[in-house]
Amino acid sequence: MPASSLPLHPPHCVVGVIGGGQLGRMIALAARRMGIRTVIWTGGLEAPAVEVADEVIDLPFSDPIALEDFCSRVTVSTIEFENIPRETLEAVARRTGLHPSPSAISICQNREREKKFLRQHQIPHTWFAVIDNAADLAAAMKELDGPGVLKTADFGYDGKGQIKLEGHEDADEIWAAFESPRAVLEAWVPFEKELSVMIARGADGSIVTYDPAENRHRHRILDVSIVPARVSPAVALEAGAIARRVAEALDYRGILGVEFFLKTDGTLLVNEMAPRPHNSGHHTLDACVTSQFAQQLRAVIGLPLGSTRLLSPVVMLNLLGDFWPDETTPPDWLPLFQDGETSLHLYGKRHARGRRKMGHANFLGKTTESALTRAEALKRRWLEQAIPKL
Repeated sequence: MPASSLPLHPPHCVVGVIGGGQLGRMIALAARRMGIRTVIWTGGLEAPAVEVADEVIDLPFSDPIALEDFCSRVTVSTIEFENIPRETLEAVARRTGLHPSPSAISICQNREREKKFLRQHQIPHTWFAVIDNAADLAAAMKELDGPGVLKTADFGYDGKGQIKLEGHEDADEIWAAFESPRAVLEAWVPFEKELSVMIARGADGSIVTYDPAENRHRHRILDVSIVPARVSPAVALEAGAIARRVAEALDYRGILGVEFFLKTDGTLLVNEMAPRPHNSGHHTLDACVTSQFAQQLRAVIGLPLGSTRLLSPVVMLNLLGDFWPDETTPPDWLPLFQDGETSLHLYGKRHARGRRKMGHANFLGKTTESALTRAEALKRRWLEQAIPKL
């Protein structure tokens, strides 16, 4: 086994996390339980992770002093979100080791590179065309001859940077208003369900997969994840097999989220990949033997991967800012605690603006249907009590 793959025993290991959002916070919390120290590099952004990290570097990712400071403090590094400059990722990888690799992160942080990767490796995906100008858009719309989604090539998440097209729009007007130098036009996929698979690949190439999640969205942001997904065993196995192909083709190390469209004919198409813990994997904190955050740490420091066994059917409910009556007043959590089989996870954000992700709740139950019924009832209650905020 090469030296870079040798396990870094927790008492002697300091994991650097690039990014300080809620995913970094949950990585740091998992690290504390494992006896691992963490250094959070916030990038100068608002950082819920700083409250639980051992050390914090609150400077931009472009700051050379911050880079030197970060690399001097850590044993090995990872990320908690992918929109980080490639040069920063490569500099960290040279100094400390970075998992997943800059190459894998770079593919997943850009829709054009992501789609080309899927096509190159013959992984099922949606039809797409790369757009540089209005003429490209007009030609692609003509070739598609139907509805599609125009998406920015870079920095898109939670439905941002995209617009649905029916196919009859004026390409010049659309492109002038889109305000992006490069984009991807994807075919609109009539789907039955949206699914995701969390998969982890270790330092030795071993792979474990979690049960597929069935995802529903609200305002283009994940609303609930239902686990196990209500699909046939054949679809569940196929989703896991495709996710494995993605992880192996990326030569991946760490936790990876692979999102799918399940078409009405039963076939699966990969929609996006997330090179980090993912919102649809938050149920693993309460419903699986090993959470996605502990799994990430195991992979990053070279420990054996943990069991992904599902302990209970579960529904994860995203707690968005529009549940809050005002920016600083949380919903009434008492009904959630009265439920008895639900866990609350708040991210330490002080102001509930718009549809900001403030936390999540995991509803366990004997069946997914019973857990979903309880989650939906509480969601309706909180939304009715809140003042609508856009």
